[in-house]
Amino acid sequence: MSQKILIVDDEKDILEFLGYNLRHEGYEVFECRSGEEAIKLTEKNTPDLIILDIMMGGINGVETCKVLRKKENLKDTIIVFLTARNEDFSEIAGFEAGADDYIYKPIKPKVFLSRIKGLLRRITKQKIQKFDNIEINLEAMELIVDGKTQKIRKKEFLLLKLLTSKPGKVFRREEILNSVWGTDVVVGNRTIDVHIKKLREKISSDKIRTIKGFGYKFDF
Repeated sequence: MSQKILIVDDEKDILEFLGYNLRHEGYEVFECRSGEEAIKLTEKNTPDLIILDIMMGGINGVETCKVLRKKENLKDTIIVFLTARNEDFSEIAGFEAGADDYIYKPIKPKVFLSRIKGLLRRITKQKIQKFDNIEINLEAMELIVDGKTQKIRKKEFLLLKLLTSKPGKVFRREEILNSVWGTDVVVGNRTIDVHIKKLREKISSDKIRTIKGFGYKFDF
């Protein structure tokens, strides 16, 4: 499946130029000419990366970025600002608004595509975690051990995802309960123990360690 890129710029020539180069590389490209359009478009579409011009009419790029960053479906989307070096703008303000990087005009196609490919590789790495013979596909919610896909329930996967998000960290029982089951559901400590036991059986490993009196951690 090709990765999705949204380009937001009020200059038609820029949209056509960037869109052509990205489509030529096999990306699925969406285009719009204002921050308002981008906000509406992302209500139904979740791009992997957004290229956002800073100086636009109406809502500028920084304000648009702030709105986009509040959307739950865009929490993993990379946002790149497009700006001219001589524009009176603070990069700090852009990063504080939620930008991941900058691309400066004038744009050189080879350099531009190299930057985009590098940024999108971050997403691939984030979606797949590997620990020795264990592979966790966060997007597909799959657990693969020794090359074989294991059947795993949603809560088991969420628990594994939490533990592997920070290998070596001890997660307290209260933190596990709140993160996996939420504060609105009442479950006992025994529930965590049962799910841990099932995970250990699936991964056939001692990587999930019990820290008596505290909780659990995932060794790497």
